[in-house]
Amino acid sequence: MFNRIFLFVATNLAVLALVSIVMSVLGVNSQQFSGLLVMAALFGFGGSIISLLLSKWMAKRATGAQVIEQPRNEAERWLVATVQRQAQAAGIGMPEVAIYDAPEINAFATGANRNNALVAVSTGLLRAMSRDEAEAVLGHEVSHVANGDMVTMALLQGVLNTFVIVLARIVGRVVDSAISGDRDRGPGFGYYIIVFVLEMVFGFFASMIAMWFSRHREFRADAGGAQLAGRQKMIAALERLAQTHGESTLPKQVAAFGINGGSVQRLLMSHPPLEVRIAALQKAA
Repeated sequence: MFNRIFLFVATNLAVLALVSIVMSVLGVNSQQFSGLLVMAALFGFGGSIISLLLSKWMAKRATGAQVIEQPRNEAERWLVATVQRQAQAAGIGMPEVAIYDAPEINAFATGANRNNALVAVSTGLLRAMSRDEAEAVLGHEVSHVANGDMVTMALLQGVLNTFVIVLARIVGRVVDSAISGDRDRGPGFGYYIIVFVLEMVFGFFASMIAMWFSRHREFRADAGGAQLAGRQKMIAALERLAQTHGESTLPKQVAAFGINGGSVQRLLMSHPPLEVRIAALQKAA
């Protein structure tokens, strides 16, 4: 947790320093900048932090996941026992274990606290995967929790949101003033159009950064799953996924923490291609 807080503070200071330099070069009023920064931080971090705090509740509602309070059959007993064993090995608190109804092979982990998280698997996974493969998938998700990926992703998204809001308005004001030839007048209608376009452009590049981090953490979670369940089991689980090629039905807020490979352009993929993940595990062996 300390490392993530340090990274959060250091990143914010770096963003502030960069924006302050840009502001000085462009001649933006420092008082206006302070107010803009406060507004951007409220909007930029507000949504990310609220989503993080509500992530377990939203995931349960969105997927219809049912938490296993008392195991009703042997499969549920195995699920709970496996997650409990892996959580102890990873040094985290016991997550809630849930099952949600979906045909594809998938699973996800979420939660604002590594000691109070949720690990859920689809009914499709339970039907299509062997116990060894399912154990590796659970290890992958437990590793997401142990690595603090949910918190880190929320902090990164907050920094990126703030940066997009601030930079779009600073550049928008400069461009609007240059076009109008009047630096002293207030923002006109053109300013808001410019800001809207810039937010779309900067937001696209911010999404590329967020997805790059998401892909990077998938390799770490694969390595963690290999450590908790066994490398060959993790490779077998990914190979099983590669055979199915099913489209994920996970909702947007938890899709990045699933195990599916995704099907969008590579720069905006939350997961690396499955063959790349398999090759990384084989190379590490």
